[in-house]
Amino acid sequence: MRKLIFISLLAFISFSGCLKYSFTGASIPPGVNSVYIPFFADRSRSGLGDLSDRLNRILIDRFINQSKLQLASSEEDADAILDGFISTYSNRPFSIGGNEQTNQNQVQISVNASFIYTNNEDPEWDKSFSGSFTFDPTEDPITGEQNAADEALEQIANSMFNDAVSNW
Repeated sequence: MRKLIFISLLAFISFSGCLKYSFTGASIPPGVNSVYIPFFADRSRSGLGDLSDRLNRILIDRFINQSKLQLASSEEDADAILDGFISTYSNRPFSIGGNEQTNQNQVQISVNASFIYTNNEDPEWDKSFSGSFTFDPTEDPITGEQNAADEALEQIANSMFNDAVSNW
């Protein structure tokens, strides 16, 4: 019995080296080694001057640190392109307290994006992504809004990454 278990384990270890596996769950198709993520323009009139920078940093972090892809410096050098823009931003009351004062605000952000392999004519997907997060505007409204925006952008970046790698 022990001999059978040992042989089975040895066979499993031997064959597992032939499989392509990533600890993040993202296996990359052959020939795709780099991704280009250009600046996502803020067309939302959010009033937050660095919203685009924050989204780009989060996206680059997600694609570079959770996959084996390298960041390309141009479309010509890339095997895949993730492109888009921030389309809407809102910071609105979410819940009202007993004194008819807002005790929770919700930041909601939408991004239109597309993902394409450079050797294909048509994008893998071209769609809208949304994220939202609530905060207490009575504590520190400026920091609360910034943190809520970051959380919403994280949700959006996670959705984009998951949609891009789900076909891998």
